[in-house]
Amino acid sequence: MPKYYEFKVAGYYLYFTSFCTIECMHVHASDRKLTESGSAKFFVKKDGDTVLQKRGILNDREIAKIQAFIKDNYKEMYLKWSEYSENKFYGEE
Repeated sequence: MPKYYEFKVAGYYLYFTSFCTIECMHVHASDRKLTESGSAKFFVKKDGDTVLQKRGILNDREIAKIQAFIKDNYKEMYLKWSEYSENKFYGEE
């Protein structure tokens, strides 16, 4: 399960699974178990904005922090994503 970073953001790891690379770029946020159960899921647009598909157990404040972090780091995160997937950002063909 590839993590975008080894550190946590707002108390959560940001990652994706090798099974979900058939979708457009997105970010799961989960605490220590790194499972989709209870995790949040953010689809990432080409400008770094995100669409929250699932909030999981995260509160509004945690979601806002993670969205801001993704916005600031999405280009670097995309490099990691593109190692595993040919699919692009949310909303792109």
